[in-house]
Amino acid sequence: MSAHRAVGLLLGVVADGLIGEPRRAGPPRPVAALPQAADTLARRIGTAGATTVVTTGAVAAGMLVERAAGRYRLVRTLVVAAGTWSVLGGARIAADGTELARDLENGDFDTARERISTADPRCTEDLDLPGLSRAAIEVVADQTSNAVVSPLIWGAVAGLPGMLGARTVTVLGRRPGMELDIASARSADPVARRLDEIANLVPARLTATLTTAAAPVVGGSAPSAWQAWRRDTAAHPSPNAGRAEAAFAGALEIRLGGRTVYPRGVAELPVLGAGRNPDAGHVTRAVELSRVVGLCAVGVSAVLAALSGIGRRRRRQ
Repeated sequence: MSAHRAVGLLLGVVADGLIGEPRRAGPPRPVAALPQAADTLARRIGTAGATTVVTTGAVAAGMLVERAAGRYRLVRTLVVAAGTWSVLGGARIAADGTELARDLENGDFDTARERISTADPRCTEDLDLPGLSRAAIEVVADQTSNAVVSPLIWGAVAGLPGMLGARTVTVLGRRPGMELDIASARSADPVARRLDEIANLVPARLTATLTTAAAPVVGGSAPSAWQAWRRDTAAHPSPNAGRAEAAFAGALEIRLGGRTVYPRGVAELPVLGAGRNPDAGHVTRAVELSRVVGLCAVGVSAVLAALSGIGRRRRRQ
């Protein structure tokens, strides 16, 4: 029971790395259809109802698929692998982060602003090189937690239903127009926001822990990552946002956070880290750090899958 889940997670991660993110030539991953489905439903039953229906549907679909796979271990393994690939965001983080770093190095700030705007609700019109670099690294850190660590951990402890459910609430809560505006502490979809906070409570902290451990691999500082995480996030208005970002800031010995302009106002967020202002080179290193953290998360999820399988067998006995 535990072996098929651990192997399935590993195969899904490998598929994410080999296949990458489908572009215009191919069909998108299933997770990409969730926002449109929720928006369509929301016109009839409201945003809260749409989030509830789509999330429940994702969990139920995972349960049905697992049940249909029965006791055939190979089928169950392939099911977990396919589910992992469908929700994992490691390839997209690496591709988008690399392109952002290239844009910044080439001075193509308009393209960089456009890329960041598709992933983050902040206003980018007046951001210069340090501001764009800061935004890019914060996006990489945040997505590493939400689109890599979180689905892997939920997949390890709760199988396909947990993985699909956790990723669904994150995608719905952060779809365009529904993200939490930290400046006003409001979201157009408070149900998705609350579910997202709950689902990522542990993964966000695990991401910070793994970032601290992985910092030396990319020439970073583990002590600085630990200090920034423990020191700078207490004043952050979100229970999860800022944990991974602070760890990334400390690991790369740069400063993130601070004054951030959103469509609804200005947020004076805590400064994360105590180093210099970031540049394009730091964006490249953040992508490398994200990859290492993802690999560490794979190992942790495999161990958790094995332990959860042992626990289930003991309960049966």
